[in-house]
Amino acid sequence: MYDYDLLVVGSANADLVTVVERRPAAGETVLGGDLAVHPGGKGANQAVAAARLGARTALLARVGDDGHGRLLLDSLHAAGVDTVGVLVGGAPTGVALITVDPSGDNSIVVSPGANARLTPGDVRAAVSLFLASRVVSAQLEIPLETVVEVVRHLADGSRFVLNPSPPRALPTEVLAACDPLVVNEHEARVLLGEACVSEEPADWARLLLAKGPRSVVVTLGAEGALVCDSSGVTRVPSVRVDAVDTTGAGDAFTAALARELGSGASLAEAAAYAARVGAAAVTRRGAQESYPTAAEAEALGGRGGAR
Repeated sequence: MYDYDLLVVGSANADLVTVVERRPAAGETVLGGDLAVHPGGKGANQAVAAARLGARTALLARVGDDGHGRLLLDSLHAAGVDTVGVLVGGAPTGVALITVDPSGDNSIVVSPGANARLTPGDVRAAVSLFLASRVVSAQLEIPLETVVEVVRHLADGSRFVLNPSPPRALPTEVLAACDPLVVNEHEARVLLGEACVSEEPADWARLLLAKGPRSVVVTLGAEGALVCDSSGVTRVPSVRVDAVDTTGAGDAFTAALARELGSGASLAEAAAYAARVGAAAVTRRGAQESYPTAAEAEALGGRGGAR
């Protein structure tokens, strides 16, 4: 019996967000709206999103001993995330500087801060969390060597979900553990590099699968998603919504996907539910504040539907 449906290993940031009429060009200054500070970071976002959906969730991360760190801990506690693995100190809390345009699209610059101090040693010290977790999820806003250590401590029978964001080349050991590797269009292109000679996302999915993961999910925003494993490629269509802010929507998708896989759903079923959760998230501003409950996600079409 697992104590946790999901263990998230990753970043925790304070999101500093301003709305702009358009994002500035090089050397240009534009005026934005009032600055808002929200709890964020891909790791903390995924943990909060999963907990809101009812998953028993723990987070292994590092924050600073500062106001931003306390903001993050308060948000995690409010969502019901177990923070026994959240380490405090070593550097200031990471910060993400985010601009959002009128269409809801965003641009993000991340200062890693304490996230860069989450070490392989921290993973080894938290081995009891790995043994107690059905699914483990990670991203790349923490050091790559820490993610390598994560895959070396997965419990027998557990499942590893990786969103390689920001994207970079991945060791064979990490790719082989991914079930699935979750990428958006930009991340797929970066990971494929010169092999990305096609404009067809289905081809990207097949090429990524050939690199060694057990399965692949390519998210396509308003166009839904593709799932790919040894049985082939399946398209998951979208649920149409009016997007207000896309910040953190990919994290909501990945968290919902991991939650559903842990409950025994097929990859296509899990991606359909995850796409709906991601769609619900873009209808509200912010990242963690925008994440739906299970009931709110089901209101967009019920379990087994699609975004």
